[in-house]
Amino acid sequence: MNLARIGQILFALPILAFGIMHFPAAGDMAGMVPGWVPGGILWVYLTGVALIAAAVSFLIGKYTVEAGIALAVLLGSFVLTIHLPGVMNPETADMAMPNLLKDVGLMGGALMAGHLGRRESGEA
Repeated sequence: MNLARIGQILFALPILAFGIMHFPAAGDMAGMVPGWVPGGILWVYLTGVALIAAAVSFLIGKYTVEAGIALAVLLGSFVLTIHLPGVMNPETADMAMPNLLKDVGLMGGALMAGHLGRRESGEA
């Protein structure tokens, strides 16, 4: 097992944990869904499923390119709809900026973890 594969697995484990954590904490997390988005708690559950699916993809090494792109898009939606508005609000900026930076970093990790699958399958 090479270092890149170990990195992919280490990236997947917290993503899996984040996904699982969406279920018992769904009620609390529903408050983070922007008010203009209908569905509230449904999005928390769907996000949990999406995170778990991406993590499983990275762990088993199947569909990693698609999982990496989908996870990066999901995280990008958090940056644009939750964290960026939070950064622009002086009352929440101090808490929102670290979360914005975390999710941008995770977006990069998702794209790298996804690209690893392409490299291991022999694609460019």
